[in-house]
Amino acid sequence: MAKYLYRLGQWSIRHAKAVIFAAVALLLVMGGLVLGFGFEFDEDLSIPGTSSQDTIELLKEEFPEVGNAGGQIHMVFKAPEGKTLLDPDVQGKLSEVVAEVQSDKAVEMIYTPEMLQNYNADQTIAFAMVSYDSVAVEVSQDSIDRVQEAIQITEDAGIQTELSGDVEVNPFKMEFATEVLGVMAAFIILFFTFGSLLVAGMPIVTAGVGLVIGLLGIVFGTNFTSISTVCLSLAAMLGLAVGIDYALFILSRFRQEYARGYSVNQAIAIANGTAGSAVVFAGLTVVIALIGLAIPQIPFLAMMGFTGALCVFIAIIVAITVVPAVISLFGSRMTPPVDRKRTLGEGFAERVKLSGKYMNGWAKLINKFPVVVALAGTLVLGVISIPFFNMELGLPDDGFYGEDTNERQAYDLLKEAYGEGYHAQLVVVAKATDEDGEVMSKLETLQQDISGMDNVNYIANVIPKEAGDMAVIQLYPVTGPNDSETKDLVNEIRSASAEYEKDGMELLVTGTTAANIDISDKLSEALPIFAALIIGLAFILFMIVFRSILVPLKAVLGFVLSLGATLGFVTWVIQDGNYHELFGFAAAGPVLNFLPIIVVGILFGLAMDYEMFLVSRMREEYTHSGNARKAVLAGLRDSGGVVTAAGLIMIAVFTGFMMASDPMVKVMGMALAFGVLFDAFIVRMMIVPAVMILLGDAAWYLPKWLDKLLPNIDVEGEAIMETMDEPERLNKKKPVEVENI
Repeated sequence: MAKYLYRLGQWSIRHAKAVIFAAVALLLVMGGLVLGFGFEFDEDLSIPGTSSQDTIELLKEEFPEVGNAGGQIHMVFKAPEGKTLLDPDVQGKLSEVVAEVQSDKAVEMIYTPEMLQNYNADQTIAFAMVSYDSVAVEVSQDSIDRVQEAIQITEDAGIQTELSGDVEVNPFKMEFATEVLGVMAAFIILFFTFGSLLVAGMPIVTAGVGLVIGLLGIVFGTNFTSISTVCLSLAAMLGLAVGIDYALFILSRFRQEYARGYSVNQAIAIANGTAGSAVVFAGLTVVIALIGLAIPQIPFLAMMGFTGALCVFIAIIVAITVVPAVISLFGSRMTPPVDRKRTLGEGFAERVKLSGKYMNGWAKLINKFPVVVALAGTLVLGVISIPFFNMELGLPDDGFYGEDTNERQAYDLLKEAYGEGYHAQLVVVAKATDEDGEVMSKLETLQQDISGMDNVNYIANVIPKEAGDMAVIQLYPVTGPNDSETKDLVNEIRSASAEYEKDGMELLVTGTTAANIDISDKLSEALPIFAALIIGLAFILFMIVFRSILVPLKAVLGFVLSLGATLGFVTWVIQDGNYHELFGFAAAGPVLNFLPIIVVGILFGLAMDYEMFLVSRMREEYTHSGNARKAVLAGLRDSGGVVTAAGLIMIAVFTGFMMASDPMVKVMGMALAFGVLFDAFIVRMMIVPAVMILLGDAAWYLPKWLDKLLPNIDVEGEAIMETMDEPERLNKKKPVEVENI
């Protein structure tokens, strides 16, 4: 691999302008395609094969009046202080709003509070239901805009009006402000690493080009397949973070090789063959882990993996083609101060960056107290992992948005009027099990039985099918959608079906709440299998790369530690409510149901990145010197600073997403930020080198028979360095010798 990437680096140098032009041209072409075709995100997070989804499909096929009902927008009204919604002046304003919305030809019917009789106890809160002639996802933006404009009538009259329903009234918008803060923090870290504004900006620019190409590809893909907006956010997080890191790794190796005496072009090619090999291997590991999200056979999760993998793959291509081309164009302006005086910025960076004497000092400390360091790191992560064992999964609803958002305000109004259980509506389908059977004669008894169950607040509606073989019952629990009591009620109704089947009637439960419960259960079942496959794959790959049994074993055990700590910390904050306001979360609640499996896939890939860049340098030194302890210290000394900078950049980028308003994006950003913190700084920079020192030569042991069976992948670039001529010594000064520990 290293030889091919070395030649690719040479090719990129010779055709630097063409490579950069091609990247920019591709970006413009993708932008043109998106402008020409538009986009259409699909927020369907259902899982085929679950009980609730099968029930929805059943209703669409056999009871289309209910199953294919049009989209709805609820206009929720709250009377001004001292008035009720029945006061004549208030009623007049409500009628004006209804008339304005009714003028939209797409509106099939508007059910007013008077028709629905849904006033709360003191008649200060109620809602009107706007029903459209098309399903929710097909309701046009023009129709949504008309409703939003119409409610200004009541808003101007002092009547609080909020929008809710299954139609997305607040379409997805990319939030750039918080992400920009993360990028700015990454720029500052890069400046402290290199001491140059130009060098610090280069990884961000190249990562940005790759990211935009990837995101435009995803947006364009919405015209052909089902992609949700959360896929775009996740892909943006990953594409930006790994894009900057991969450019950083290659740029750092280039500067090291130049400092040893190679010319600019030689150093670029060597960096592409050595660090580039590690980038490709580590990046493909991330890609494989993301594609592995398709293993549980959950469509929206698989698409999150595919879109994230696309952006990571493009980041790899940009790193090994565009980055060498850009470095070659800027030439000596990218080099370290070997044959010139340090600039003011470089002098400042030398004092604060986490390399050089600081990294040497850290390596000496681990060398002196390896047992203490290994035990301390393990103990810290073990304690943080404890809350993970009580983790409960769910899906954030509008109650998790900030109090100043439209989503939260509508949620709170409905909760104030009808109680927490209003947001946990369940749909019970009573279906005859015999071809000639009927359910009409059993409905009264069924309603009484359901009403008598624990946690049932009231039955809102019963809709029988004209043929008499099916009926739909809408009911509201006492508790909210993410409460354990609501889940118990769903299970109780499903369990009761066995008794009714004796009388020829089957009970099915669906609705958003039941669907979310089923999704959470399905994801919980898939997590151990997915994690085992990913960890097993990691062990095999790292055994091939590092020609060792204990090194990959240590790598995956370290990943398990960082994974447990990540999910434990998220549970402690999100579910247990400890300092959740400090991290920007409006309320405590269950952990996002697909977060654990996402964290397993993504954090695994990122953890293996750091393992690769740190341990590959150790192996490189070990193959040359045969001294295991010296190899560990050399890896820390030469790669520790870069891994530290890369980890800080990842944390900065993910923290930017953690500050977003969307609860799902926010919690993913938080989990990944702390996951990198635990893995890069505790596992890779503490536990890994300490354990490697304790293992000594045994760390690199591989039975001869197994060594012959395994393919040889040269990720350290040994083949390149063995055939390289002596440095051209185009630098005026002698090659810089890296200080020994």
